[in-house]
Amino acid sequence: MINMIQKAKDQVLRLTAAAYEAAAAAGTLPAGVAVKANVEIPKDVSNGDYTTTFALAAAKAMKKNPREIAGILQENLKLEGTYFASAEIAGPGFLNFRLSPLWYREVLEAVEAEGSAYGTNDALAGQKVMVEFVSANPTGPMHMGNARGGVLGDTLASVLAACGANVWREFYVNDAGNQIEKFAASLEARYLQILLGEDAVPFPEDGYHGDDIKELAQAFYAEHGDSYRDVPTAERHEVLAKFGLERNIPKMQADLRRYKIEYDQWFFESTLHESGYVAETVEKLVEAGYTYEKDGALWLATSRILEENYRKAGKSDKEIAKLDLKDDVLRRANGFYTYFAADIAYHRNKFEKRGFDRVINVWGADHHGHVARLKGALDALGLDGTHRLDIVLMQLVKLMRDGELVRMSKRTGKAISLSDLLDEVPVDAARWFFNGKPDSPMDFDLGLAVREDSENPVYYVQYAHARLCSLMKNLEAEGDTVPAAQDVDMALVAGEAETNLIKQLAAYCEEVRMAGRDYDPSHINRYLVELAGAFHKFYTVCRIKGEESHLLAARLKLAASARTVLKNGMDLLGVTAPEKM
Repeated sequence: MINMIQKAKDQVLRLTAAAYEAAAAAGTLPAGVAVKANVEIPKDVSNGDYTTTFALAAAKAMKKNPREIAGILQENLKLEGTYFASAEIAGPGFLNFRLSPLWYREVLEAVEAEGSAYGTNDALAGQKVMVEFVSANPTGPMHMGNARGGVLGDTLASVLAACGANVWREFYVNDAGNQIEKFAASLEARYLQILLGEDAVPFPEDGYHGDDIKELAQAFYAEHGDSYRDVPTAERHEVLAKFGLERNIPKMQADLRRYKIEYDQWFFESTLHESGYVAETVEKLVEAGYTYEKDGALWLATSRILEENYRKAGKSDKEIAKLDLKDDVLRRANGFYTYFAADIAYHRNKFEKRGFDRVINVWGADHHGHVARLKGALDALGLDGTHRLDIVLMQLVKLMRDGELVRMSKRTGKAISLSDLLDEVPVDAARWFFNGKPDSPMDFDLGLAVREDSENPVYYVQYAHARLCSLMKNLEAEGDTVPAAQDVDMALVAGEAETNLIKQLAAYCEEVRMAGRDYDPSHINRYLVELAGAFHKFYTVCRIKGEESHLLAARLKLAASARTVLKNGMDLLGVTAPEKM
């Protein structure tokens, strides 16, 4: 949990504050001025490694030119024994600090001390967090949206765990409601068509038309023959739905396991109905005064809830009027509860019954309109959905090959499913490419995903790790072992390639923190490509094998540290870190 970038920033603030106090005591700067300054890493590191805006922020209150203030601070800085070798004035009054060998050594010591835990932090320690993702309808094969959601949810869960959260992965199985009735009716039609002929049995207009339905109906017929031809429709639907789900759900689980995704729980919607939890949740909304009856149905006053929330957030009447707020049915006139009612109950279960502090759902962008409504319903139940429920909306995926859009599998001639995709591209490539920035549409280049060259980012990163493993194995065979960080002569690794590599190693902790903060695990993808690039450059410029022993040992320590961090990052993404390629 050692973040050397944050430690350097904190030290800049302390050094600058101490310099100001010394200057104020000497009478060269006015005393008692509260200064809120920032510390950043300059885009152009030729200007320094860290910069502070202290002088600029203090200029007005001190009634002095920022460069004059910066000069006085510089005269009062005590840098001996710190992370910084020097400080220089730049531009209108920036104070730029250059790192000393001590900081570089401590980065190597941090990687050495923490090993596989390097990069983790305690930002979310004590928080119980659920990440619910994929949750595809169990009525057919999983598609590309599920493929992307699977990776985003799984890697986000890993990132949050790396930030100290107690994380729970969950798949919500929609095994109740309209889609299951439609599933059963579709299976029934195909089953009866087998028995009576296709022309004799019409297929439901809104039914599921995929070949998977025909295959399930054929399997049902092979097992049961015509024994369900003349039974009541309700009984036949119940048996067919059960038969289909018992085959579809294990296949979904197997496909996701192949994709390196394991859940802590597969939560079934049907249990909410069977236990009476949906009815109880709706009754609580009635008691809270947020429902009304109309045309025999029970409605949630969603528009009133959201209007209240928007007013609290400071929106004007004009802004609210533009939102076209609508109410939602909770219980239909026929007595059946809607999917929305079940969804509210499910999220109440997450917060109230199972005690999650925060719940994160990974949804497709087409669910955008559902976000505020669900949060509002939870607010109405007193569960603070506005602040405790977070939704990660992911944009659509396009599969591309040679610049052309791909819709059908070459092998099956059908729409490409997750299973089809994993038959065509390596799992590591699929996980890497789908872990793009969630709110950006993405083109998945099937050709690029299977290339074995530096154009393929996952290959590029994996090759760096394999190259390191091979190097270290060969050196170990010759008796050259990795030294302890404290035994490294830092003067021997003070060149640009070496210091850039060490800075990259330090940056990993920040990237993990930001990935957790932003709910965007693609921070790690981008970081790993940069780290691999820094290593490849270092390895090209700085020979290791055959060098004098102290230089070899110092450079070998850098290489070993890079291997550790590359592996940590790939482990976080669920991507294999190969030892040879």
